Amino acid sequence: MKILMVGHKRIPSREGGVERVVEELGVRMVEKGHTVYAFNRSGKHVSGKEFETTHEKLKSYKGIKIKTVPTINLKSLNAVIYAFFATIAATFRRSDVIHFHTEGICAFLFLPWLFRKNIVVTIHGLDWKRDKWKGFSKKFIMFGEKCAAKFADKIIVLSEDTKQYFLDTYKRETVYIPNGANPVVNRQADIIKQKYDLEKDSYILFLARLVPEKGLHYLLDAFRDIDTDMKLVVAGGGSHSNDYVEKVTKLAARDDRVIMTGFVQGQELDELYSNAYLYVLPSDIEGMPMSLLEAYTYGNCCLISDIYENVNVAPEKGITFKHSDVDDLKKKLEELIHNEELVKENKTGTTEYILKKFSWDEIVDKTLKLYKK
Repeated sequence: MKILMVGHKRIPSREGGVERVVEELGVRMVEKGHTVYAFNRSGKHVSGKEFETTHEKLKSYKGIKIKTVPTINLKSLNAVIYAFFATIAATFRRSDVIHFHTEGICAFLFLPWLFRKNIVVTIHGLDWKRDKWKGFSKKFIMFGEKCAAKFADKIIVLSEDTKQYFLDTYKRETVYIPNGANPVVNRQADIIKQKYDLEKDSYILFLARLVPEKGLHYLLDAFRDIDTDMKLVVAGGGSHSNDYVEKVTKLAARDDRVIMTGFVQGQELDELYSNAYLYVLPSDIEGMPMSLLEAYTYGNCCLISDIYENVNVAPEKGITFKHSDVDDLKKKLEELIHNEELVKENKTGTTEYILKKFSWDEIVDKTLKLYKK
């Protein structure tokens, strides 16, 4: 088949979960003999210029053919312009299926529908609920969601909650196909020892984008009043949320036990996951959190907010607290900090559990079967 992927920022990139999903699907589909085009977005890396590469000059990546779509560097219009031009480019390129990712990208879905293209959409989350989107941007995303419900041949969702939402709101059936996990390399503390003086099991890790819905402000508030020598490592870059990044940076500055690394990747990221005492994700809204999947895959004990999307990743693993509740988060943090045996117990067997439950090869096979329908 000839498959077009539209809706991500850029691959290869760790700018967000969508980018990793497009890359994982695309690489495996190419290995199975299919032709895959990825419509990359031009523009700046969301976490800063120092992480930019030559994406716009890239013509292929691991067999995936790269097409770069022009945009402008304005937060309010960047995604809209990309959505418009990428949809046009995909519509007029020969294909067996066009796979759109995220809700906003679907705002112009009527165009490939008019030309009788085969359209699959993956809803990575109900993006209009996220605090960073307001005004026109929020309305644009909601409009894209409606277009997906109306024009897509098949819709993939990442949780049963989202599946029920589309059925209740649009009377639209969807297909549940989750994200996957890869085997990882657990590394000793080397780079993180030199850069941050971190040893194994000496820190609590938050690794995610610095956006309001990830709930970092709850964690900083809860951690501030806990009597412990442990560090709190905050790893991640911003994403259209400069005001929020400034807010959490000020909160972190009040506590010299908090280390903010910024965006991380490669061996440094491996080391942070591999040596954490505890991983915490206090989010209010999620699609299917790739960072949580990764944390489990590295064998971490995970403390997570009790929203369905977090708990559903591994119902038999993880420890929950009431979402948005700083007092409950503080209580659970203190319990785990002072109970090493409980932490060790929750780490046992986690890697094997996740890799068995979320096999990328099985996920790709399910997606290809959906295409063929």
